[in-house]
Amino acid sequence: MSRFLRFLRVPRRLPAPGRFLRIDGVPLHVLAEGRGPVCVLSGGLGMAWFDWDAVAALLAPYRTVVRFDRPGLGLSAPAPGPPTLAAEAGRIARVLEALGHTGPATVVGHSLAGFHAEAFARLHPDRCAGIVLADSSIEDDPRPRLPRAVRTAWAGTVAQLACAAGLPRALGPATRRLIGHASTVGSHPPHPWEQAGYRTSRVLRACALENASYAYQAAELAALRRDRPLPGVPVAVLAAYDGSESARQLRALERQRGLAAELGGRFAVAAPAGHLLMADVPESVAGAVLDLTGTGTERGVAVPPV
Repeated sequence: MSRFLRFLRVPRRLPAPGRFLRIDGVPLHVLAEGRGPVCVLSGGLGMAWFDWDAVAALLAPYRTVVRFDRPGLGLSAPAPGPPTLAAEAGRIARVLEALGHTGPATVVGHSLAGFHAEAFARLHPDRCAGIVLADSSIEDDPRPRLPRAVRTAWAGTVAQLACAAGLPRALGPATRRLIGHASTVGSHPPHPWEQAGYRTSRVLRACALENASYAYQAAELAALRRDRPLPGVPVAVLAAYDGSESARQLRALERQRGLAAELGGRFAVAAPAGHLLMADVPESVAGAVLDLTGTGTERGVAVPPV
């Protein structure tokens, strides 16, 4: 692990939890803890393993909780190319295999990773025990306007110029904090790994490539919905609600409700919460997981109401 940490320029004073596994040739930072049925937690665009700390702590007494950083994010090394939906779904499967978990797992996908969780269920139906979509991204009719190679090349060039100007070191952690404040309703102290991770060019490039690939991953999912049926596993859609009555917020709730109906899943509201609901209401996320595949006797956390 120390060799990878030196490569990633991580301060030695911060002991890294978990371990590194080489998946598809890329050293990925992986953290597995707890006991019981397997549950994977995957965050949205640009997020890291520590964003799930509060949820993982609630689930660990009842679930084997697996978290990993996608290439370039958190402590994982960068990948040679931009992400695709099929590759991200396959990455979940290969991380589980590398950990020795060959049976079905529940996958929790937040925001962009909601695409990954649903794709995992459709592409690896025998490996999926259920999915929880936590304020998942939704695109009704995705139609990328540029060829994928053009869009990702442009994003890579912009990231390279920003890195050459020293923007990650100067503004990375502060930008991360501003996004966190804007996406939550509560007050949350900064995490020590924010400073270490978000000041690197590696993370900035990964965020740029994830953002550039968003529309294409949405289009891939739309195609999967036509060609690969969702297996008969339980689905829960958890929508963040900040308590306001704005048209934007109410429309967001209806879109999440519509997603649940489309997938034949259970719909629940997590409140009061911003888009980073795992920070604002971790008990609602953990409760949704336990309610999805549990017996009801194992919960020490609140299950959000339907």
